Amino acid sequence: MQNKETEKVHCLIIGSGPAGYTAAIYAARANIKPVLYQGIQPGGQLTITTEVENYPGYADGVQGPEMMIDFEKQAKRMGADIRYGLATKVDFTGPVHKVWIDEEKLIEADAVIIATGASAKWLNLESEQRLNGYGVSACAVCDGFFFRNKEVAIVGAGDTACEEALYLSKLCSTVHMIVRKDENGMRASKVMQDRVKNAANIKIYWNSETVEVIGEHRVEGVKIKSTKTNEEQIITVNAFFVAIGHEPNSAIFKDWINMDEAGYIKTIAGSSKTNIAGVFAAGDVQDKIYRQAVTAAGSGCMAALDAERYLGELNAG
Repeated sequence: MQNKETEKVHCLIIGSGPAGYTAAIYAARANIKPVLYQGIQPGGQLTITTEVENYPGYADGVQGPEMMIDFEKQAKRMGADIRYGLATKVDFTGPVHKVWIDEEKLIEADAVIIATGASAKWLNLESEQRLNGYGVSACAVCDGFFFRNKEVAIVGAGDTACEEALYLSKLCSTVHMIVRKDENGMRASKVMQDRVKNAANIKIYWNSETVEVIGEHRVEGVKIKSTKTNEEQIITVNAFFVAIGHEPNSAIFKDWINMDEAGYIKTIAGSSKTNIAGVFAAGDVQDKIYRQAVTAAGSGCMAALDAERYLGELNAG
């Protein structure tokens, strides 16, 4: 590959959600001159979230995109170099880590912080995408509060779907759970299945798939179809939660970094360190459990502190 340009940096941050921006804030304050590339979705998943009420410091709540602008402004004020661009290839063979941006520019970095996040899996319905943020959500913990004492629907059959259905059942009057297969085909663990089945206000629709989310400007219902009889019905709901999993944005690192079977980057317990010295991971790309803005920001702080120590030891050596 012919490189049009090569640049050497101390600390490269890949990704620009709460993890990436927080890492940039801490790294800039530590004077390790971070360069951050924002990736395919500057600001990360929060840019497709409307109201955020559970992030500390925003007493009246904040719009997701506005919060990410605040994060970016703070990182820039501290001196971080924020750039547009997508990491497309890496080579972590030697002590100098090589990352290609937009397939042409080569960055050689002493330390790399991976904060590329994860993307929610969707059903790929036109109505689902159109109403995303207007009652359609991929995070019950983030958005369930807005539908207190209302009827909602959730689609999914794994442990995460069950956990989110149970979470919603504590807030909402009724939770309509749409499961594509029968009871024997449900992927969730037995204990989670039992909890969902025993919840008085969770109604499960077995052998059912979502046809369409109903509503012009906000969610008003969901049309489902029996996978056995093709019979359709409309359920009146105020929100539609998609809980069919997330996919970590880690593909370009798979030949170098240790990951679990789902592609989440493995970090050494109690740190942000990966199996490659000088490469750190933060946020949803390495967290399949919590997936919250505040936990991502916390791990971004950890990654910057770990990178600062690594670079200090490197220079001392």
